[in-house]
Amino acid sequence: MIKTEEKKHHPDLVLLAALVLLVLTGFLVLATASVPYSLRVADDPNYFLVRQLQFGAIGLILGFIGYKLPLEKIKKYNFLIFIGLLALMFCVFLPVWSHEAKGATRWIDLGFFRFQPSEFLKLSAIIYLAAIIDKFKKKSLKPFAVITALIAASLLLQKDLSTLIIICSTACVIYFCSHAPLKQILLIGCVGILAFAGFVAMEPYRLQRVETLFNPSQDLLGSGYHSQQALFSIGSGQLFGSGLGLSVQKFGFLPESITDSIFAIFAEETGFIGCSFLVLLFLLFAYRVFSMAKKSEELSYKLMACGIGFWITAQAFINICSMTGLIPVSGIPLPFISNGGSHLIAELAAAGVLLNISKNV
Repeated sequence: MIKTEEKKHHPDLVLLAALVLLVLTGFLVLATASVPYSLRVADDPNYFLVRQLQFGAIGLILGFIGYKLPLEKIKKYNFLIFIGLLALMFCVFLPVWSHEAKGATRWIDLGFFRFQPSEFLKLSAIIYLAAIIDKFKKKSLKPFAVITALIAASLLLQKDLSTLIIICSTACVIYFCSHAPLKQILLIGCVGILAFAGFVAMEPYRLQRVETLFNPSQDLLGSGYHSQQALFSIGSGQLFGSGLGLSVQKFGFLPESITDSIFAIFAEETGFIGCSFLVLLFLLFAYRVFSMAKKSEELSYKLMACGIGFWITAQAFINICSMTGLIPVSGIPLPFISNGGSHLIAELAAAGVLLNISKNV
């Protein structure tokens, strides 16, 4: 009996090991992939690595708080965080804070710090939806639909279809895992498919990406350039890779080489062996999280674990699949690996919550 109680106060060590390896791999890859871009931007080969380490430190602090705070307090405080983040999703359009990049307005610039509210909204929405479904049980469809619709509206205004897909599909997985009636699941699925088709049709560049997927050679210097360069990078890695730091594509040939396309650089430098290692790490992460969720007796904790596990795993494989030509190129970062402060901080905070859940299972 004493041993059982002791286990409940210790996190899942396998999950912790997978998370540590993912974070360390991210820093290692960025250290080699970001050198040319760092020299071009700041005349410092370690510029982006140092920034990522700083963001990682902030994420570790939030992750530690997420690990140490009682889960009931996290659910309680998260309501205010969710409302604040939802408000910030609309505040990105205020001229005093707004920051536009590549035609998209998704960032808030405070002068000393620039962040993307939608990245933090992913975690907050998962916790809030889990708490709402647990509270209303069989009557949770209406509040679930209202909350999801508000999130979708804020993302549509930002023209951020990739994040919309991640958050809404994660919300659907949470609702499915709550043992909702089959007819409600089918209804949500049909609405989601129709909405997705409509959103794609709304913007010509989205249709162009879909067309490029089925005919990548139609415009090699235009719409097909990104996907073709990613495939060249991955293919040149062969079995063992060219070696860390020896990528050719990172010297301006591959777009977004340290953010959305960093997997292709990793594949070029470490080959099939390195890619297999990274994929297995994400699969191990998913296995431990969903095993933990299955064991949880508390519905809200189960739904939180399922939501966070699906969000990070789905985002990882969407990124990898877009780089390997299986789906259209998306603007989704590779969790724990891609350069970017907002997503790394949010993912490390989510890791802390997961480890907190694991010690209560």
